[in-house]
Amino acid sequence: MPKVLVAMSGGVDSSAAALLLQEQHYEVIGATGRMFANEDVGMSVESRCCSLADVEDARQVAAKLGIPHKVIPCFNAFREHVLDNFVSEYAAGRTPNPCVDCNKFVKFGALFERARELGCDYLATGHYAAVTYDAAKKRWLLCRAVDQKKDQSYMLYSLSQEQLAHVLFPLGQLTKPEIRQLAAAHGFVNAAKPDSQDICFVPDGDYAKVIEFLSQKKTKPGPFVLLETGKVIGTHKGQLHYTIGQRKGLGIAYAHPLYVVKKDVAQNIVYLGPESLLFSKSLLAGACNFISIPALTGPLDVTVKTRYRQQDVPATLEPAAGGQVRVIFKEPMRAVTPGQAVVFYDGQNVVGGGTIIAAEGGAAQ
Repeated sequence: MPKVLVAMSGGVDSSAAALLLQEQHYEVIGATGRMFANEDVGMSVESRCCSLADVEDARQVAAKLGIPHKVIPCFNAFREHVLDNFVSEYAAGRTPNPCVDCNKFVKFGALFERARELGCDYLATGHYAAVTYDAAKKRWLLCRAVDQKKDQSYMLYSLSQEQLAHVLFPLGQLTKPEIRQLAAAHGFVNAAKPDSQDICFVPDGDYAKVIEFLSQKKTKPGPFVLLETGKVIGTHKGQLHYTIGQRKGLGIAYAHPLYVVKKDVAQNIVYLGPESLLFSKSLLAGACNFISIPALTGPLDVTVKTRYRQQDVPATLEPAAGGQVRVIFKEPMRAVTPGQAVVFYDGQNVVGGGTIIAAEGGAAQ
């Protein structure tokens, strides 16, 4: 009987994953990773993910299933690869995606290694995605979930062939309503539990407050400048409060809508302009990982996403210097944001992805 460690967050998805694998005759061990304590991030509001209440929900589901449940401390990995990176990226004027980092270094890093230490053949999670093996290519493939609204393949592009060979995503062929129905039918305490919508360590959405707490540095106000004219039209609250494409919360009254189109960290300037300045013809990506192919050796037509909730659009990949990848859009792309993930698709399969280094070929570049 194959043995699997199921990462149980306390939510309904990972609980259903444990149930489904048990029904498929796996030997299931439940495990909840403890990523941080509230005091570690200066948090007074209880998070909907990774809290002590979540640990208890996971424990109750495991007890109902009759499986062992372990709490695995992941504080060091989470601090180094998620929290510290979150602070340093924002300080550099970029907008990171901590969920991608958590998957890469914690869930499929620290927990993956713990699964091996426990003698497990697989690590399973409640992600909406699927894994298949292409015998012709001799490669494991990461695929989109059946439930396109919940698909999380974008967040998983960094998985290696070794990881994909030992990862199970039991929810890939199911929809969210089906998962809730399954959990309710089995009397799970979390069957109707709301989904986590925010970054787990920023439940109130105030990124700047968390970054200031973690870095012990106050963000400094600076000028809002019109990119097209160089005119100073106001004062911003600090770089941390703004991301490319932002319109709300600027506190600027102007003749037409203004957006954040560029940031100059060295000069502490936030540049504003009309929406037309947000469009880019291409981007440069680094730290790329390829899944369906061993490497990018020439131009490749794909579709891409530069944000999780975005519909993917046609583009061409081209190799660039230093292992980087240039992504050339068929039509100009709005609000390409350094620090975010760009993920490449071929139909239902993830080709790979990387981190956006820079937008190119736009009026703001």
